Amino acid sequence: MEFLKDLGLKKIMPGISTGTDWITHKNGNTSTICSPVDGQVIAHVQKAAAEDYDHIIQTAQKAFSLWRSLPAPQRGNIIRIIGDGFRSHKGKLGSLVTYETGKPIQEGLGEVQELIDICDFSAGQSRMLYGMTTVSERPSHRLFEQYHPLGIIGIITAFNFPLAVWGWNAMIGAVCGDVSIWKPSSRTPVSAIAAQKIVAKVLQQNNLPEGIFSLLIGDRDLIGERLLNDRRVPLISFTGSVAAGRHAATTVAARLGRSILELGGNNAIIITEHADLSLAIPAVVFGAVGTAGQRCTTTRRLIIHDSLFATVKKQLVRAYKSIQIGNPLSATSHMGPLIDRNAVQSYLLALAAIENQGGTLVFGGKVLEGAPYDASCCYVQPTLAEVQNHFPIVQEETFAPILYLIRYKGDVNQALALQNQVRQGLSSAIFTTDYRQAEIFLSAAGSDCGIANINIGTSGAEIGGAFGGEKETGGGRESGSDAWKAYMRRQTVTGNYGSSLPLAQGIRFDIS
Repeated sequence: MEFLKDLGLKKIMPGISTGTDWITHKNGNTSTICSPVDGQVIAHVQKAAAEDYDHIIQTAQKAFSLWRSLPAPQRGNIIRIIGDGFRSHKGKLGSLVTYETGKPIQEGLGEVQELIDICDFSAGQSRMLYGMTTVSERPSHRLFEQYHPLGIIGIITAFNFPLAVWGWNAMIGAVCGDVSIWKPSSRTPVSAIAAQKIVAKVLQQNNLPEGIFSLLIGDRDLIGERLLNDRRVPLISFTGSVAAGRHAATTVAARLGRSILELGGNNAIIITEHADLSLAIPAVVFGAVGTAGQRCTTTRRLIIHDSLFATVKKQLVRAYKSIQIGNPLSATSHMGPLIDRNAVQSYLLALAAIENQGGTLVFGGKVLEGAPYDASCCYVQPTLAEVQNHFPIVQEETFAPILYLIRYKGDVNQALALQNQVRQGLSSAIFTTDYRQAEIFLSAAGSDCGIANINIGTSGAEIGGAFGGEKETGGGRESGSDAWKAYMRRQTVTGNYGSSLPLAQGIRFDIS
C-alpha cells in the first residue's frame, strides 16, 4: 500500500515515542497487526517494556513544567500547526484508518477531518479559557475563579476511532497546558504511530521539548494498569467497554484521581406515528450500518409506532438489500469488515441469542464467504431482527451491525420508557413532526441520554458540543462546549483590597 510508505511507516516499527524521539528494542516483544480488509500484515509493532513506561512518565513531567508556562494562545498556535500537518496528509491518513479498522474510506477520511477540526477548535479555545467573577459577601473583597493546567493526561482509546478520540482529549488538553500519554488500542496502533510522526515534525520544527505528546503501545496489564494506578497521572480518559471502564474507574478512584469515561451505548431511535420516513430511514440505515455497527453511537434499537411498523420494516429490508459490502477502500462500498474474527464470533453469538430468546431474524445474519471475503473472514451481513426490548441480548451492547426492531402502541411516553429501560445512556433520537412529542423527548422526563437528537440519527456528533453519556456510559464529556474544564484544575480566589479583615459569616476573632 503506497500510503503506508508515504506516511513513513515500515514493516517493523517501535511503538514507544516521547513525541520527538522513538525508543527501539533489539529483542523486545512485538505485535503483528493485520488488516481486517484482506488479512494482510500491515506492520510488526514493538511493544513498550516497564522501563519505557518510567522513561515516558519522567519525560512528560519535565515537558509539563515548560509547556504549562507558555501562554495559552501560543499553545493554541502549535495545535493549529499540528492540524495543518494532519490536513496535508488527510488522504493518506484516511486510507490508513480504513485499512487498519475496516471502516469505509468516506468514514476514514471523515475521521481525519474530525481530527483536523478539533485542532482548529482547540486553537480557538486557547483564547477562551474563561474563569468567573462574582460578588463577595465581605466589603472590599473580590471573589473569582480561574483555571490552571492539570498535569499529565493518560489517554486510552478504542479501535473504532483510532485518531479522533485521541484528538478530542490530547488537543483540548494541550491548549489547557497539559501533556499527554497515549495508549491506543492494541488492534489499531499503526494509525497512532502515523499521527505521532506528524506531530513529531511540528514539535521539532518549533524547538519544543519531548514529552508533550507521548505514545505507549503495549499490553493492558503492563502499560494500561500502570497508567491507571500512577499518581503522577492526575487524569485518565478511557474509551472502551463497560466492563473495562468499570475497572478503570475504580482503579483511578482508589487513588483519588480523575477519570473521563466513554463506555457503552445501546442507542435507540424512536419513530413516532408523526415521523417523516424520508428523513428517518436513511438516518437509521447509516446509524446502524456505519462502521459496520462498531460505533459507540451506533443505532442498535429502533422503537417504532405500531401504525408504521410494517412500513418501516419493509423499507428497511429494501434498503439493506442495496447495501454494498466489500473492500472499504473502494468508494462504492457502504460497509467493510468487522475488526477481527473475535468480533465475528460475538456477532454470531448475538444472533443465536436473539433466536433462543424468542426474536426473529428479518434480514441478514450470515458471515460472508467466498472471494473476496475469505481473505480476512471478517465480513458479515448487516442484520435486522424483530425483538422485545426486555430480551437479555437487547439489553446488552453488541458491537456489530445488528438492528433491533421494537414495536410500541401507545403515546410517546411509552416509547420513551422502552428507550430508557437499558443500562446505557449515550445517544438517542426521535423522528417526529409533532412539536409536543419533540419537547416531551427533550424534557426532564424524556430521554435520559447524554445526546438527544430531533429528526437526525444517533451518530455523527459535532465537535462543538460536549460528547458523552449517562448511566453505564460513564458520565464523561469530551470535545466541545465546556468539556475543556475537565483537563484543568479549578481555583477559587478571594482578594482583600481593604484595610480591615472582616471574617466570613460575621465571626469576630479579637487577638489584640
